[in-house]
Amino acid sequence: MRFTDVCLESLATALPEEELTSAEIERRLEPLYTRLRLPAGRLELMTGIRSRRMWPAGTRASAASAIAGRAALARSGIAGAQVELFIHAAVSRDMLEPATAAFAHRLIGLPDSAQIFDLSNACLGFLNALTVAGAMIQSGQIRCALVAAGENGRPLVEETLRLLNAPGLSRQDIKPYFANLTIGSAAVAAVVCHRSLVRGRPHRLLGGVARAATRHNALCQGDHHGRESLAMQTDSEELLVAGLELARETWREFSTAQGTAFDRFICHQVGSVHRRRLYEALGLDLARDFSTFETLGNTGSAALPSTLAAAVEAGAVRDGDRIALLGIGSGLNCLMLALEW
Repeated sequence: MRFTDVCLESLATALPEEELTSAEIERRLEPLYTRLRLPAGRLELMTGIRSRRMWPAGTRASAASAIAGRAALARSGIAGAQVELFIHAAVSRDMLEPATAAFAHRLIGLPDSAQIFDLSNACLGFLNALTVAGAMIQSGQIRCALVAAGENGRPLVEETLRLLNAPGLSRQDIKPYFANLTIGSAAVAAVVCHRSLVRGRPHRLLGGVARAATRHNALCQGDHHGRESLAMQTDSEELLVAGLELARETWREFSTAQGTAFDRFICHQVGSVHRRRLYEALGLDLARDFSTFETLGNTGSAALPSTLAAAVEAGAVRDGDRIALLGIGSGLNCLMLALEW
């Protein structure tokens, strides 16, 4: 896919105030750690994640999306009335029906003329939404879109802590649930528009490549667990191997189309091992990476775009930089996009 007239006019994040450290998670898992003689500190040691954020109990995904959406509009030169498309692109949703976008749309105060819908594709949802909005802008159907993702990791983490403290689990039994403890909460939103609407420097979405390896769709599966809880099981070792294979295939096609001259790489935020192995597999310079997993954990669809926003705020991305967004999500799916900042 290629774009010539699509820009990220603004990008904004919203982070919960509550911090949940890896040390606190292990304290809450003291019965399990004591019974299985697990060493304290293993969670941070194995993942590189010191802490993650959590929304207050009962927070809806739509509310988180709305906070980020309003912030993105406030940062932009675009009025809410100009938004013709709104996409809620998170793993987290308020309910099956209606679309979570219907609640966030109302909270943000977007016009009734805007087309709205949810787009869900595990941790790739936000990037997928950028390509959908970009294609509609490029084709002339619309001129401006707002994409938002409000991710709430609390229900999954709380259910996992409850499950792991149940009696009788072995070291082998707990392995599929370990990845759940890396999950955090965050929200992010972007105003995507035709370059003619941009007042300052245009941050251009250049294009990208997507590939799927759905033979691996059983390696990470999550679903509702009761009214307020979520459950997920992950074969972390096999998922990493399969994900690296898919990333290599996608990078070969992506680098052929977009070249290899990038000033900064932003990848999906999973943990230290995933980051190191990914850059080794693609033969890329780890020094050009920017990460947030250390203090935010894995925030699903919000992880990569909120890390891009953090890199911009930190001055790690400057005007004119070429940025490669390296996205991957369970399914398996991979999407790599090129930006000219």
